[in-house]
Amino acid sequence: MSGTFGSIGSAASALRYHQSVMEVASGNIANVSTDGYARRRVVGVSVGAPVQPAMWSRYDGQGEGVRIGSVDRLVDPLLDARARREHGAQSYLDTRAAALARVEASLGEPAGDGISKALADVRNAWHDLGNSPDSPAVRATVISTSRTLVDAVAAQRRNVESEEADQRMSLLADLGETNTLAADLAAANEAVAAAKLGGNDPSSLLDKRDLMAMRLAELTGGTAVENGQGGLDVTVGGVALVSGSKAGALAVTAGINPDGTSDGQPLALSLTPPGGAATAVSGLRGEIGGAAELLTTTLPGLRDEITAIAQQLADTVNAVHQSGYDATGAAGQQFFAVDPAAEGGPLVLLVDDAADIAASGIGGGANRDGGNATAIASALATPERSYQRFVTVFGTDVASVRRLADTQLTLTSQVDGAREQLSGVNLDEETVTMMQAQRAYEAAARVMTTLDSVLDTLINRTGLVR
Repeated sequence: MSGTFGSIGSAASALRYHQSVMEVASGNIANVSTDGYARRRVVGVSVGAPVQPAMWSRYDGQGEGVRIGSVDRLVDPLLDARARREHGAQSYLDTRAAALARVEASLGEPAGDGISKALADVRNAWHDLGNSPDSPAVRATVISTSRTLVDAVAAQRRNVESEEADQRMSLLADLGETNTLAADLAAANEAVAAAKLGGNDPSSLLDKRDLMAMRLAELTGGTAVENGQGGLDVTVGGVALVSGSKAGALAVTAGINPDGTSDGQPLALSLTPPGGAATAVSGLRGEIGGAAELLTTTLPGLRDEITAIAQQLADTVNAVHQSGYDATGAAGQQFFAVDPAAEGGPLVLLVDDAADIAASGIGGGANRDGGNATAIASALATPERSYQRFVTVFGTDVASVRRLADTQLTLTSQVDGAREQLSGVNLDEETVTMMQAQRAYEAAARVMTTLDSVLDTLINRTGLVR
């Protein structure tokens, strides 16, 4: 509508529009520290000539003001997908790095009261026995240091088993959180579709949707793709976890009992998609993938290596000890045994009586020969080197995982920075927006005041002569 009254409509539309701009900017500032909040921007659309041409009249107006075209969330779906992928990889590496760092600290190497020190004490005790084969005190020292070595090996195995128990409990907790998030995301997808269908603003629902999808990526490394209704469909290991308003379930099928203990079988995970049958999944990333790899490969491998070193130690000592003679002149017996099922194992001390130590290399009764004890001390160098090699390789592996996690953190931080630049609330920018809207609102109000004066002259003073 053209003319004076048309100008009033244009000014009124400007007042409504700039008021909305200030309200949206105020909402952005209020949510500056809200997790998952994506800032909004009001998109204005100018009101011009009618879209449909009139047959018997011609539009002669100069614009009819402004209207709100939309209130957009400033997000980039491709950047969000990249962030979910990088966060999934970051969680996977962080989970492994943290667990391996704890195991490394429990080794007590290179300086500490670990297996290396216990081996050195045992070797020194055998050397002393070679120099003083008839000393009861030295023989007792060999027994006591050997017990300490057995305890050190058992402690290291318990540390690995404790980490396995922690990872099993953590995995069960992560699975429960994953299934809860999947159900919540499916409900959010349904709410977003209903809001769009009803013409309501779904921005807050979309913020929650993206936040849940990010956490699912951190837990499982799953991939989220937007569907046609505005929701996110999530797949884990190539199997659907969330599809529209339906959610599946991720579960343990073997390896862990409901109470978190091990059932003695290899770990196996399955995913039941919405409306489908359970499907085995593997190669997951995220926290669950990291825990699964620790439980299936890394930690069992460490236990096996500790058992292998204990076996080498037992074989080395037994071979020499059985070739010697004890204090009574009898042939030496086995000194160590290896039993992975033993409560204090895997290394087990078989000789409790100091007189049964075969320190002599000469038979025929009690004697002062310590040649066999010296031979055992020399033979212990082989398992010592094996253990040092194990510690070195394990330390290298831990450092490698830590470097990978640090490198991934750099990449993840870059992606998060890019998302923050786009979606994060900048207080300076919002302040400028509010000031701009304030000035525009004041100008529109001034237009209304001017038009009021014009109409007053037109209506009340036209034709008056002074």
